[in-house]
This record gives sequence, structure tokens and C-alpha cells, in this order.
Amino acid sequence: MKKHTLITLWGVLFILCAGLGFLPQPAGVLRGLLTGAALAFFVPPAMLLYRAGRERDRRTLKLARNLSLLSLGLSLVFLVLNLLSALWSEWLGAVLYNMLVIVSTPMVCSGYWVGSLFLWACLLMVSLSQLKKARAE
Repeated sequence: MKKHTLITLWGVLFILCAGLGFLPQPAGVLRGLLTGAALAFFVPPAMLLYRAGRERDRRTLKLARNLSLLSLGLSLVFLVLNLLSALWSEWLGAVLYNMLVIVSTPMVCSGYWVGSLFLWACLLMVSLSQLKKARAE
């Protein structure tokens, strides 16, 4: 697949997972489909990293690194804010949770928050490693 196609597919999966993250308490087969969509979300960036590492494409490696850092950082901020929102008004808690669903895609979609954070961290570590190799050459 071409780089542009993979980036577009990643964007489409982001939108899909963000939208599916707003479904209230899915169960059964629907829960399995959401988990599958969340896992599929990480396939295009993994393919992009593999190709970028092989081709020493620093621009794509930096994109993956920056998006991973942004997602992990914003997830941390909004998780803390959501915990603190128990002390605040209900509508503010709802707004903060909706923002968490969007910035932490596909974390809420999958229902397995640790798994999604782990996969984002994997993308970050691989991109950092490949950038280090590309810089050394």
C-alpha cells in the first residue's frame, strides 16, 4: 500500500473509533466488533513505521512519534481531569469524558484501556528507535 493510502486509512479508523467510543455500554458481539476496530486502528501506523524504518523516512517517523506522544500525553491529562471532575459539576464531567473519548481514540472504543495505551506506547518506542537509527546513518 502507498503511504498516502495508509495515512488516509489511519484517519478513517480514527474517526470510526472515535464515533464508536460514544456508544453506551456495548455488550456481546458489538463489544467484540469494537475491540476489533480498535485493534485494526493500529495496523496502518505499524505498517507506516515498518516502511519508514526500512526507507529511513524521518518525516513519517516523526509524525508517528508526535502523534503517539500527543495521544499519550492528552490521555493522561484527560484521565486525571476526569477523576477530578467527580468534585465538580456533572456537565463538566460529561464534557471532559467526551474530550477523553476523542483524544484517546481507540482507548474508549475497545474498552481495554491499558491495551490501547500500551499499543500507543509501542508506536512511540518503535518510532523513537527508528529515528535513532536513521540519525546514526
